[in-house]
Amino acid sequence: MLALLAASAGIGFGYLLRLIISLGKKGSMELDIKQMELSSREEAQRIISEAESRAKDIIQRTQVEIKEREDRAKKTEDRFIKKEEFLDKRQLDLDKEAENVKNKIVELRTLRKKSEDLIEARATRLAQVAGLSPAEAKKELLSNIEKESEEDLLIRMQKLETEGQERFEARAKEILSTVIQRLAVSISGEMMATTISLPSDELKGKIIGKEGRNIKAFERATGVEVIVDDTPNSITLSSYEPVRRAVAKLALENLIADGRIQPARIEDFVVKAVAETNKIIKEKGEQAALECEVYNLDPKLLSILGRLYFRSSYSQNVLDHSIEMSHLAGMIAEELGANVQVARAGALLHDIGKALDHEVSGTHVEIGRRILQKFNVSEDVIKAMQAHHGEYSYETIESVIVQTVDAISGARPGARRDTVEHYLKRLGDLEAIALSFEGVEKAYALQAGREIRIFVLPEKISDLEAKKMARDIALRIENELKYPGEIKVNVIREARSVEFAR
Repeated sequence: MLALLAASAGIGFGYLLRLIISLGKKGSMELDIKQMELSSREEAQRIISEAESRAKDIIQRTQVEIKEREDRAKKTEDRFIKKEEFLDKRQLDLDKEAENVKNKIVELRTLRKKSEDLIEARATRLAQVAGLSPAEAKKELLSNIEKESEEDLLIRMQKLETEGQERFEARAKEILSTVIQRLAVSISGEMMATTISLPSDELKGKIIGKEGRNIKAFERATGVEVIVDDTPNSITLSSYEPVRRAVAKLALENLIADGRIQPARIEDFVVKAVAETNKIIKEKGEQAALECEVYNLDPKLLSILGRLYFRSSYSQNVLDHSIEMSHLAGMIAEELGANVQVARAGALLHDIGKALDHEVSGTHVEIGRRILQKFNVSEDVIKAMQAHHGEYSYETIESVIVQTVDAISGARPGARRDTVEHYLKRLGDLEAIALSFEGVEKAYALQAGREIRIFVLPEKISDLEAKKMARDIALRIENELKYPGEIKVNVIREARSVEFAR
């Protein structure tokens, strides 16, 4: 019982003690809450005060900015008003000026009409006084002015022509003389021979064979006609195709050296000669390209180029002519700052169309263009080669160079040889063209047809007319004649006064 009572008393005391402690804590918390409430009010009051102060500052600044903007807007409005007033005034002035211009135009038209009437009346009066129509009077006036000014015009023309010609000719001669001197090659009228020398006339019988079977077999195998005549120790091979003629010449020389001439051996020697000729053609093409420093050409194109070794033009070997042109073109291109490789290649390949047989249609320039296009040669090279005879326009400076070196190579002394008949005919044609002009007294073709001197009657042809005649004759020659190089037309007008002292 004592224990139970003691436990009950302990429980009650503990409850009472907890109640006292709880009441003490509650009072303390209320104090803290009141303290926090007071602090919060003070902080809120401070924040409100700061916000009010900042709001006042913002309102003041905003009012200042609004005032400034209103001032600027006012000033802008004032400027616009002034500009509108100025524009209105300017428009009024322009309207007045336009009205004045209209009035002046009307006045000018009236004055022009009056002046035209006066000029017409004056011309009519002058025509009545002079007894000439206006057209006749104008013609006579122009004729008089032309006669009076003829000497001045001639002097001025001669001065300009002399100055320009001397300047350009000096530079051209300097370039051409330099490159020609740098290229010192021998010029010879080479041509593939068609005459075969025999050790004795007895070989003619062997070549002909029994009933002509050897000569028939040879002609059938080579496509070349063999002419055996009375010329001692020689026979002639005739063919328009130079490569066939070269094959026949080589085969016949080998047969003569062998001594056993019969149809079977003829065919074998012709086959060997064809192979050897093709080898020569290939080597010549490769050597030409290597010598001219033209690289990256198709091997088939080189073989076509090598065929030019057996071609000739005016007795000038075409391959040698092309090689010479390539060297000249390269040197001129260096002097002028042009593309040296394009100039060399264009000059080397300019006559490649002549390598094909005559059965191919078209000019050698057109054939050459198709060949180069087939083998994918550069378009710049094609443009350089295609204009050397004037069939195409000069699209690049290299095309002008190729045409120039073609004329240089063909016009060199001894480079080309022509027949006497063609030579005399060309001279006769030149003189005939010159003599067909009225006022020509005499005409002489000189320097193998490269110059023509024309003497005119001074009483019929004036100095100005002589200059015009020279140009007209040159144009006639260009249009009607074919010739290599160029022809100098020299018109001479000479007045002589002769008196005798007795």
